[in-house]
Amino acid sequence: MSTWLVTGGAGYIGSHVVQAFIDQGITPVVVDDLSSGHAEFVPEGIPFVQASLLEGARIEAALREHGATGVVHLAGFKYAGVSVERPLHTYTQNVTGTVNLLEAMAAAGTTNIVFSSSAAVYGTPDTDLVTETTATAPESPYGESKLIGEWLLADQARATASSGAPLRHTSLRYFNVVGSGSPRLYDSSPHNLFPLVLDALVAGRTPRINGTDYPTPDGTCVRDYVHVADLAVSHVAAARALEQGTSLEPVYNLGSGDGVSVREIMQAMAQVTGIDFTPEEAPRRPGDPARIVASGERAARDLDWQMRHTLTDMVGTAWQARQASS
Repeated sequence: MSTWLVTGGAGYIGSHVVQAFIDQGITPVVVDDLSSGHAEFVPEGIPFVQASLLEGARIEAALREHGATGVVHLAGFKYAGVSVERPLHTYTQNVTGTVNLLEAMAAAGTTNIVFSSSAAVYGTPDTDLVTETTATAPESPYGESKLIGEWLLADQARATASSGAPLRHTSLRYFNVVGSGSPRLYDSSPHNLFPLVLDALVAGRTPRINGTDYPTPDGTCVRDYVHVADLAVSHVAAARALEQGTSLEPVYNLGSGDGVSVREIMQAMAQVTGIDFTPEEAPRRPGDPARIVASGERAARDLDWQMRHTLTDMVGTAWQARQASS
């Protein structure tokens, strides 16, 4: 029976990946330093190692103890804006941490890894629909660190290709992850739009739209939003494929294909929560592109990627989890 170690498994996305493994009868092991994760997100009976990826010996020990088939690597410092102010911290967590993880995997003989990358590797793409062949041009230390993570996997795979234990890998890139697969699992990021809007509504504040004069159908930015439970399913599909020896692409976009505007999100928020409001309208923020949307066709072909949830579902499940957490 296979066992997969999930780094960052006590975080918002990681906890949903853990649940997706459980739902498919695969045993997960959670590794998390709880710097942004929550111990209560780890299901009862699931092994939990509270450790940082900077503690390589402890990671290797966990891989050996549980006979890990592979790793889903989600742990990292994920705040793109803050990474500009804290580049060294970002690189230490995301690059040094990934190097340590790959060293621990090599020592323990663990040969499969699914890497949680980011659409931040694209920066501000000059195309209406981002594909895996769109040029990478990250604009923050966070985006750069994720791209370096992809390079590390590719380099280690080449280095071990002729050995008895070649590294098998794929990287998943995605934009805005929202919603909840369970009322007990919520997004606690201080930087993401959904929790910011819901927190404002709960506190009686009026949410704000930054920029209403973009060249989009309603004048507000269009972004790619995907439901966290849909995302989790494809992480497990990637893990299964690697374990079975199926050939995968080095990178996949988990994209919606069409995107949602900020104004549409505000309208859905008012409808779902029952809190009627007219968002404040502020000027554009510098550096915000009018539209960033990715194609998910390649992932749909190989990784059971589907948009199973509507915008109403995304807002509704996020609202349920927000209410349950307060």
